[in-house]
Amino acid sequence: MSLSDLFEGDIVEAGAQVRIEPIQQRSTARLSGLLDATAIVVDEVGFDRITTAMVAERAGASIGTVYRYYPDRVAVLHALRERVIQRYRLRVARDIKLADPKTPWETIDCAITAFVDMYRTEPGFRIMHFADRERLPISAVSPADGIEVGFLAGQLAVVLSERFGLSYGPELLFRLEVMVEMAAAVLSRGFQSDVMGDERYIAEARRVLSVYLAGYYGEELEQHGTATPVLESAE
Repeated sequence: MSLSDLFEGDIVEAGAQVRIEPIQQRSTARLSGLLDATAIVVDEVGFDRITTAMVAERAGASIGTVYRYYPDRVAVLHALRERVIQRYRLRVARDIKLADPKTPWETIDCAITAFVDMYRTEPGFRIMHFADRERLPISAVSPADGIEVGFLAGQLAVVLSERFGLSYGPELLFRLEVMVEMAAAVLSRGFQSDVMGDERYIAEARRVLSVYLAGYYGEELEQHGTATPVLESAE
């Protein structure tokens, strides 16, 4: 299985909130344009204040066009969030493939770097926190272990298990879920007051996660010759 296959998944159904599935190319382009407009408006006013009228105006479309595809503003925001999540998954898969990480930490750091870069460059990326505010969604269940984990944590567990020999199971899944939650909270805090991200929070997120990973898997990683470095805190 390729990394792209691994990280694409089908947990999020593209366009699940859409009233009419666009078939013609023109309709697909119009739908994409509505989401592009939504992303811009989200960055300007936030997802609590956005309205379908704002989306229509920014997209240069009628309000009727918006309602043709989405029943309300919440559906538009969910659709944008689905698109952002899918783009993030593909970005992580691409970066891991290009970087060819030699340690588990380098693999996780690819996900952190992708998050930071997309916060800086992807319009509307803050919509990641539209559902449950500061939490990434619980979106995958491990049938064998009977525990719930987020999609990213579950996929990273597969990569770390297959590439670096970490024992796949409830403990690894849980630890990675905790790491994803910590990263999302600390990194998002770093972007609250600085659109480019406060480097202190970004550096601290990396340090905290590296220490956490080493604390639980240091000995196991050393046995496989892939010890995780413990980063120094930012000045």
